[in-house]
Amino acid sequence: MRLYNRHMNRINYHGRSFRSSSNSDTGEVSDETIFHYHQDGKVIWAEYSGGAIVRGSIIGKVNEDNNLDFVYQHINRRGELKTGKCHSTPRILDDGRIELQEKWTWTSGDCTSGTSTIEEIKNSRKL
Repeated sequence: MRLYNRHMNRINYHGRSFRSSSNSDTGEVSDETIFHYHQDGKVIWAEYSGGAIVRGSIIGKVNEDNNLDFVYQHINRRGELKTGKCHSTPRILDDGRIELQEKWTWTSGDCTSGTSTIEEIKNSRKL
């Protein structure tokens, strides 16, 4: 794996889908949750659902170093509306897929923090 930095090419997240591969105990995303990313310039957004998540959305920005800063909101299967913020660092896997290492904090409920990892689903890119 290699970490992206500002001297490397820009990552385009548009049309890529991701699945969770790990999450902290206080997180709600699981390997059943699928994220569908979009990008226009430095703006990214995504929809996600699956597992404990009925429907969720992300809005944020791509920084010069390809890291992502975004806010998220979703409604879970218990009917709770949850919100949070996240900083994601991309890594390129040996097979060329993107892995995002995430540090997140709930901005609702108990306001705990955690870490998670999501990986691009193979052959998921749609333009």
